[in-house]
Amino acid sequence: MSNTDTIKKFVIDEFLPDVSAADLDADYDLLADGVIDSLGLLKLIAWVEDHFQLAVHDTDLDPNNFRSVAAIDKFIEESSSQKVAGS
Repeated sequence: MSNTDTIKKFVIDEFLPDVSAADLDADYDLLADGVIDSLGLLKLIAWVEDHFQLAVHDTDLDPNNFRSVAAIDKFIEESSSQKVAGS
């Protein structure tokens, strides 16, 4: 399962139970459309840290990093590559 599919599954399971993965566009703005509120954002960040074994630092807490499935995937890819480069 790709990161995008994994992220979609989490978002649907937690925030959009009546939506199918095929109906959730990767660029759909989860924040502007009210799908994820501030508490949901904290839940999402905690899940990203746990599931992808990444540390989300204060400087990473830009809402644009978590605005859509595509943005979350990009954040994970960039954070993972920095983690590998820093090893």
